[in-house]
Amino acid sequence: MADEAHHPKFGTLIDFLCRIPAVDDNDTPSRGLGSGESDDGWWVKFQIEIDHDLAWHTVQELGCVLNYLSVEERLPTVFKPVSPPPYLNGGPEEFLSWVIEGRDMPPGTVAKWLEERLPKPVEDEAAWFGEPDDLDDEDADDEEDGPYGSLEDDD
Repeated sequence: MADEAHHPKFGTLIDFLCRIPAVDDNDTPSRGLGSGESDDGWWVKFQIEIDHDLAWHTVQELGCVLNYLSVEERLPTVFKPVSPPPYLNGGPEEFLSWVIEGRDMPPGTVAKWLEERLPKPVEDEAAWFGEPDDLDDEDADDEEDGPYGSLEDDD
């Protein structure tokens, strides 16, 4: 559950983001994430562990849902990288962050949209790779053959 380090309106979104395997969180009251509001809307800032196997999958999935889910009806959100000047600070391992900016849609609703559209369960790394975890060997063999059987000759 999000702590007093964040306004309660960010709790559901921060809790959800911390469930994503590649998101870097910690045991501090802020959980290693930032949040805030301005006249233009709200934002949540976090880091993705760049050496995690799911780092780019995470960027791709979040980018798809938050930036480009539908051409006709885009969410009022933006997902993007942010960084202080690298020449003054250091490399992406420590200083590359990601921000979700929103307006006209509360953070809790954004969390719901993400939960409905990201791999399920979001904590399961295999789900991010598209690996079925409940098929037995026989079903897996049928999956390889496609709906009409194998395309190879049975000679």
